[in-house]
Amino acid sequence: MQGITDAGREVVMPMVLDAWDEFLRLVDAIDLQAPSRLPGWRAHEVCVHLGSWPEHDALAGVLESARTQRIDRLPDSDEINATLVRTYRDAPREDVLAALVLARDNAAAYFAQPDASLDTELTGSVVGPLPVLSVLLGGTYELAVHALDLAPAGADVPSDDLLLTGLGALAEVTGALAARVGVEGGAALHSPKGGWAFAAHQGGWTIEPIGVQQPRGTAVEGDAAGLLDLSAGRINPVAAITRGHLRVHDLPGLLRLAPIVESVPGLPGGPVLRVAARTLARVPRLPRRR
Repeated sequence: MQGITDAGREVVMPMVLDAWDEFLRLVDAIDLQAPSRLPGWRAHEVCVHLGSWPEHDALAGVLESARTQRIDRLPDSDEINATLVRTYRDAPREDVLAALVLARDNAAAYFAQPDASLDTELTGSVVGPLPVLSVLLGGTYELAVHALDLAPAGADVPSDDLLLTGLGALAEVTGALAARVGVEGGAALHSPKGGWAFAAHQGGWTIEPIGVQQPRGTAVEGDAAGLLDLSAGRINPVAAITRGHLRVHDLPGLLRLAPIVESVPGLPGGPVLRVAARTLARVPRLPRRR
């Protein structure tokens, strides 16, 4: 079991390309010189680090890692981002948009190839080895979070489809990491528009979309944008829980996933797991919200 990889590129391709198309639509209408939500970064910098440039093509690196099986030798992503931002700080708008379009087109070109043998191969990623299709889907998480980051620059509210795809990417990566460290368990990421559930078992993991009905068992519930912001550390998880913007069901079940944070300190979703650990340590029984 390898999560979304088991569904195949017929499922992953439209999720990835539609996410890119939505992100490009949002970016086309914004002021790149305006600030983003990220301290010190304009919308310009956010877009630059997501684009494909002569010095760095993220997809090419993913595929080369899969072909050579050098899955643990990755360049430092923070260093790459810093270099790109520095190099293209004054790049014209049309160049920045072209780099984003190229990144999307490179993904489309990969999916258009009839040879799908690399889809299931492990490749290096910022959270360790993952199947190529998992990494490609994982990129939509970044697109969804950064689409929210661009709101101060005039970006429209991202579509439900983009936000839910981003949640699916978060579920995929979390399930994969749980399986890697030997954690058995899972959780649902649920919003009023739907969401995704993942489960890690011995030897693999699964994910599946869920409907609008509240899922049973372990779940983190909130609006999709809030769940993404929480996972990315954009908002304070304690405040989100206190104000009712985030609801955790079956806290002990969520806590079973906490060892993932120790294995991957920068894990998206880590803030929720850390809060679960702290809350369970302090409160023997958490009242259920109805």
